[in-house]
Amino acid sequence: MNLKLKKKEECRFDAVSLGEVMLRLDPGEGRIKTARSFQAWEGGGEYNVVRGLRRCFGLRTAVITAFADNEVGKLMEDFILQGGVDTSLIKWMPTDGIGRTCRNGINFTERGFGIRGALGCSDRANTAISKATPEDFDFEYIFGELGVRWLHTGGIYAALSEQAGETVIEAIKTAKKYGTVVSYDLNYRPSMWSAIGGQAKAQEVNREIAQYVDVMIGNEEDFTACLGFEIEGNDENLKELNLEGYKKMINEAAGTYPNFKAVATTLRTVRTATVNDWSAICWADGNIYKAADYKALEIMDRVGGGDSFASGLIYGLMETGDAEKAVNYGAAHGALAMTTPGDTTMASLKEVEGIMSGAGARVKR
Repeated sequence: MNLKLKKKEECRFDAVSLGEVMLRLDPGEGRIKTARSFQAWEGGGEYNVVRGLRRCFGLRTAVITAFADNEVGKLMEDFILQGGVDTSLIKWMPTDGIGRTCRNGINFTERGFGIRGALGCSDRANTAISKATPEDFDFEYIFGELGVRWLHTGGIYAALSEQAGETVIEAIKTAKKYGTVVSYDLNYRPSMWSAIGGQAKAQEVNREIAQYVDVMIGNEEDFTACLGFEIEGNDENLKELNLEGYKKMINEAAGTYPNFKAVATTLRTVRTATVNDWSAICWADGNIYKAADYKALEIMDRVGGGDSFASGLIYGLMETGDAEKAVNYGAAHGALAMTTPGDTTMASLKEVEGIMSGAGARVKR
């Protein structure tokens, strides 16, 4: 497939993301409601992708976001720097000291175990990035002067506020103007859309955004809720996926939006919170490619698995141009990311390619 990527030497960054980065507070093996201590991480649906592209795959990445200019914001910046992601595009917003003007987002997340599913409790209203407008970022400078090969953003950020959706559209239009490839993860969260118009608003915003996207990513709920494509007869509770239904759905999406160069969806059957069947499929050039199956995959922390799938897919498309290889990079990276705690990957390219080639879990010395 030909994505017409800009040359590396013409661009400051291989990939940038646009979205919110939150402070994740993790009670480990316990529950949020009974915790006495939390492990702190950083995470965010859009950010996790460029974090993976930098840390696992070695690409030059940056995050476009906004923080309240206080100590928590500086903590978030420090986490991002530790991940190797460039922070020069962060917008620092003045705050009044108690969060009335703006604040930084917090996400409490417990991992789940066995019959108890993972649970998230977000505290992200009135955050700096949700209040940001297109005018707060110089997209002409980022995409026109610095140069970016790939922009990734998604539906979590678009749902934060009315102006967030407008900022996504402005960023994508400017990126396309300068030849940057655009990927978008639908990432539907009903609780986030409920305050600004619910599913109807989600479809209105996402259908407009979809007209400018090159690589569209999401699971079956995302494609249904955000774009209106449904899989007939599919039910996660049946414990088996309707693969032909998935193929029909992404073919329909590709036919509806001729600008799509690739469409990808993860395939997950939840046996328990800690045992999932995992795979993915990708449409490109009229063909559908399926990744290897990871049956009875043991999960430590499923949060961020889809984001790590996206970063592996993007890496594969950028480096090989081969959709079949790319979907296997994505599935392997997502599988590995779910074996470690936190939203972001701890895997290496060598490990990903080892899993793709059939490496087992024997101890390495």
